[in-house]
Amino acid sequence: SVDCSFSRGVCDWKQDADDDFDWNPADRDRGDGYYMAVPAFVGHKNNMGRLKLLLTDLKPKSSYCLIFSYRLAGEKVGKLRVFLANKKTAPVWEENKGKDEKWRTGKIDIFQGAETTNSVTFESERGKGKTGEIGVDNVILISGLCPED
Repeated sequence: SVDCSFSRGVCDWKQDADDDFDWNPADRDRGDGYYMAVPAFVGHKNNMGRLKLLLTDLKPKSSYCLIFSYRLAGEKVGKLRVFLANKKTAPVWEENKGKDEKWRTGKIDIFQGAETTNSVTFESERGKGKTGEIGVDNVILISGLCPED
């Protein structure tokens, strides 16, 4: 498995230069490192911020599971989407409201066919809300398909 978390991960993360705002590091409550977040008040409604995970060493014709923690905290905070580079048009994962302030786990199967997925993009879309944030943490890539809960 590959640890892509932000504090000590070995992965290559890049801010998208063509979006409306950047994701920023935010301190974890436990004080052990940080996660990436977009506060609700950043930007205007429907503005986008994209954070890209570059995957350079994935083997073709194999499958991987991307597991991550996420949180959508606050009223009308916006949307969190995940895109794979070889399927640019439609998100492979999307969430638009949090039931509470709790962190949840997202899982995405990445199948390497003839085309190799060379990046995963976490996209935050600003909502109407003025408080809260969208956060992503503990991004891990493991070999094989995602385990059932």
